[in-house]
Amino acid sequence: ESRSQTLCPFHEEPAATIVERLKDVTTYEGEDAVFECRLSRETAQDAQWFLGDVPLQSNEMNEIRVQGTHHSLILRKVTLEDCGSITFKMGQHSSAA
Repeated sequence: ESRSQTLCPFHEEPAATIVERLKDVTTYEGEDAVFECRLSRETAQDAQWFLGDVPLQSNEMNEIRVQGTHHSLILRKVTLEDCGSITFKMGQHSSAA
């Protein structure tokens, strides 16, 4: 009787890092503000954008895009209330503007 066994080692992907960080954006009230950053590789890890401490969702006022390693946030028709720190977080990594 012959037996065969197969060894399938689990390969853990290295965590993606932020290679192109957010830059500060200055815009006029009523205009759109665009924030962009780039990761070292595509990842299935959840990324999250924040305005101050508030997590942002993609809706009619905020457009969140992911194209490969490129992540962007567009704040539509900004007001003075939108003034604050924008943060991109992914896993252990974050970048702020």
